[in-house]
Amino acid sequence: MVRQRLVQRGSAPIGQLHRETVRHVCADAQAQGAHLIQPLLDEEELAIYKRGRNTHNNTPKNADPMAYRCATGLETLFGYLYLQQRLPRAEELFDRIWEALES
Repeated sequence: MVRQRLVQRGSAPIGQLHRETVRHVCADAQAQGAHLIQPLLDEEELAIYKRGRNTHNNTPKNADPMAYRCATGLETLFGYLYLQQRLPRAEELFDRIWEALES
């Protein structure tokens, strides 16, 4: 979704698009996004987020463990919404994150 949004902005060199993508999908940015949308989640979505967040994982050495867990929970939630074919809901949550992080 990040790449799609960046490409919609217009033409840019590949390297620049890649750097922008990485900036939006790093653990810290995803953790910020997770905190932004938590109040908007229903019980089922929150349970999926928490389940993904609490999954045992090996944190990369360059990532904060708490941010990495939050990012994993966010990715789990978006994956769940995709598999449930709830794309409008995924887009709604993504839009909230995008607007907040881009302003």
